[in-house]
Amino acid sequence: MVNYIIRRLLISIPVLLGVTFLNFVLINMAPGDPVDMYVNPDVSEADKEIRRAALGLNDPFMLRYVKWLWLLVHGDLGHSFSSFQPVTQMIAERLLPTLILMGASILFGYLIAIPIGIYCAVKQNTKFDYLMSAGSFMGVSIPSFFLGLGLIYVFGVQLGVLPTGGMNTMGGTGGFWDSLKHLILPTVTLGTGIAGGMVRYVRSSVMEVLGQDYLRTARAKGVSAFKVINKHALKNALIPVITIAGLDIPILIGGAVITESIFQWNGMGQLTIQAIFSRDFPLLMGVNMLAALTVLTANLWSDVMYAVVDPRIKYD
Repeated sequence: MVNYIIRRLLISIPVLLGVTFLNFVLINMAPGDPVDMYVNPDVSEADKEIRRAALGLNDPFMLRYVKWLWLLVHGDLGHSFSSFQPVTQMIAERLLPTLILMGASILFGYLIAIPIGIYCAVKQNTKFDYLMSAGSFMGVSIPSFFLGLGLIYVFGVQLGVLPTGGMNTMGGTGGFWDSLKHLILPTVTLGTGIAGGMVRYVRSSVMEVLGQDYLRTARAKGVSAFKVINKHALKNALIPVITIAGLDIPILIGGAVITESIFQWNGMGQLTIQAIFSRDFPLLMGVNMLAALTVLTANLWSDVMYAVVDPRIKYD
């Protein structure tokens, strides 16, 4: 296992290097001049050139990439064009709110999806199964911005029971319960898509395991249905779910950008939108690099956990 992890880490190095190059190319090919965002429209072209030189935008493309890569190797993501703050510091200030939102969303999604998926597999082809299957397709299909706005309208505007945005009540004393109330709607918005997809995976996996010969033998011996499902079937059925859990991380990262913008959640999603609108190349590249590292780590975690929970899997 240790050798496998080391090999995967070594393989990740060229993959990450390729991601850095594509990241740099795509962002720097984006239309628009960043200098136009930070100078007065009446400024002369000569003054703009001075600003471009100060930002390093006049250097050859490959030279700029090598400089940025050299800083990245040393843990430095550069400085923001708009605020002149270190990009690392800006990301660190916004990372915790996003981690809280993503953690709450994945917990919400799995606590709903796993029991429903198991029950649908046990009671397959019933009205409940059909209803939950339709609901899971709706959860996957409905756009997060549409769902978020709908939740705001119902629970924030019409019923007035939940706040419509922010992380705390403005002018309030804050506190755990206030933060929790602000977290509910973003969590439901981001977690609904996760739950919708996971219901189908759990249902399919449990149905496959329930048809195995060893479970038929257990039933024939008089083992109760509860023990057959929870002691024998569930452990094996959730093995593929662990792999899918790692693939949910990119979905959460992408969904957080939209969800945080809708609910004014002061995390990485809002920082990304801010970087896009201000053409802040160093900040945008830093956010993208963090996302790439997160996805690579999640994939490695999925492979390792797959072998941990299933002793039949051996990585040579």
